[in-house]
Amino acid sequence: MSEIYISTDVESDGPIPGPNSMLSFGSAAYTADKQLVSTFSANLHTLPGAQADPKTAAWWKTQPEAWAACRTDLQDPAHAMKNYVGWLKGLKARPVFVAYPAGFDFLFVYWYLMRFAGESPFSHSALDVKSFAMAMLKLDYRDSTKRAMPRRWFDAGLPHTHVALDDAIEQGALFCNMLAENRAASAGGRLS
Repeated sequence: MSEIYISTDVESDGPIPGPNSMLSFGSAAYTADKQLVSTFSANLHTLPGAQADPKTAAWWKTQPEAWAACRTDLQDPAHAMKNYVGWLKGLKARPVFVAYPAGFDFLFVYWYLMRFAGESPFSHSALDVKSFAMAMLKLDYRDSTKRAMPRRWFDAGLPHTHVALDDAIEQGALFCNMLAENRAASAGGRLS
């Protein structure tokens, strides 16, 4: 069974699940050759008893369009996460979670999957785009920012809007461009 790369972005009201809530998440399923196969997104009701982190709430006030986008058509987390598992299994390939930064996005998605669906089709691992960039660019981790990445890795016209699905599509294309270049370099080319 082939792998499929599930580029995922999370919008939350704080830094950790449980005390804070995942407000929205979006996933874009890409093949290794950058074919966007399918997408999934959901806006979620907040967790009972959870509260927004004050710093995060202040940041959201600077993003009114993204805030409005993630607070429409709200779903119960249990319903959304069970549907997400069904979507992942329906892709008929081994899902690989991809995010930037994976440490944040995977934390929320894994916690919600285990809490509300009782399973994670990703197992308990995730691929971090920034770590991949570090290896490709041969830079220190903290220097491996988007500003340090070559412009050819980015697709013009794909916005970074803080709307989860938009950002998942954007970072999925970035990852696929990096993957293609890395594989070409491994086959005899070189990175520049």
